[in-house]
Amino acid sequence: MKLLQKKLSRYDAPQKAKAAGVYPYFREIDSDQDTEVLMNGKKVLMFGSNSYMGLTNHPKVKEAAIAATKKYGTGMAGSPFLNGTLDIHKRLEERLADYIGKEDVMLYSTGFGVNLGVVSTLTGREDYIILDEQDHASIIEGRRLSFSNYLKYKHNDTAMLEQQLKKCEHDKVKLIVTDSVFSMEGDVANLPEIVRLAKEYDATVMVDEAHGLGVFGEGGRGLCNHCGVTDDVDLIMGTFSKSFASLGGFIATDKEITNFLRHHSRSYIFTASITPGATAAVDAALDIILTEPERQAHLWEITNYALENFRAMGCEIGHTSTPIIPLFIRDDYKTFHVTRDLLDEGVFVNPVVTPAVAPNDTLIRYSLMATHTKEQVTRSLEAIAKVFRKYDIIK
Repeated sequence: MKLLQKKLSRYDAPQKAKAAGVYPYFREIDSDQDTEVLMNGKKVLMFGSNSYMGLTNHPKVKEAAIAATKKYGTGMAGSPFLNGTLDIHKRLEERLADYIGKEDVMLYSTGFGVNLGVVSTLTGREDYIILDEQDHASIIEGRRLSFSNYLKYKHNDTAMLEQQLKKCEHDKVKLIVTDSVFSMEGDVANLPEIVRLAKEYDATVMVDEAHGLGVFGEGGRGLCNHCGVTDDVDLIMGTFSKSFASLGGFIATDKEITNFLRHHSRSYIFTASITPGATAAVDAALDIILTEPERQAHLWEITNYALENFRAMGCEIGHTSTPIIPLFIRDDYKTFHVTRDLLDEGVFVNPVVTPAVAPNDTLIRYSLMATHTKEQVTRSLEAIAKVFRKYDIIK
């Protein structure tokens, strides 16, 4: 065995979990991503999806993807920088710029690629990148690729953010990057205060709206819109793999920034463009989000219903106020067993354990879609109460 394989063979946590019958990853689904999915021929309630608008199997979205594939083919075989720019790419960029409320938009092939390519590119060696400690992994990886100075602040601690801003040289670029909705615990950033501090210290603000679009704001325009700070946030990032029922992402900002990124962002220049089918699916999903506001309204109705019942049940759910609801278990072993037992009860949820979180912060991530019914939520609540009592998580 070579040294690399010998070194990596010491990592045996997955094998141990499989041997114990509690390995919770790569579970095969035999159907579309709906409120109920098929797993090994059995119907299971899906509460582990990011499809907040429930559009991944909408007929109009599927038809749009099929029509675009028939016209343009299955892939682009090149980056947007070279041969990979279609007319439907440009139209979607224009439409998203108008939707978000910014001068320009750039499409990337993945949401991860947006943060990787934007955060790593914008600032220089003498500049500063300032992150919330719970920012998404793609933001952290983008920062790692940058040569800029790095500062971070405790989660949602704007007083510490100000302390970090005070450390920066006043004539250097200061880029604050935050999620709008934090993907594991469902709490939201204090965007008005972040914007206020950015103005005071002449900083630039970038907001990752991956989990905010579709959920917050007029027509699902995100938390920036909801808080009335769109004009004051310099860069707004979004993904297509959640509310927009597709794959890819975008950055919305002013034309000076996009002009620079189009010629320097490596995950944009050196990655094949978003596929025609994925592009058309986003366009169709945007139509539905804008013309069916009742989806967003229903999402909030069942979210508030679930939050109220989890609190009444005695579950620890942290500071969430969104369709992402963390159910803290605070024990890796219990988290794996609870995930397995809930699947046996017909409820799919996602475990979040170390090293993704600290050992005492392990949780079950329960997330809602606009297409969930109140009856489905009630069934999931009953199953969770049963399993949580079994493991003495609630009384």
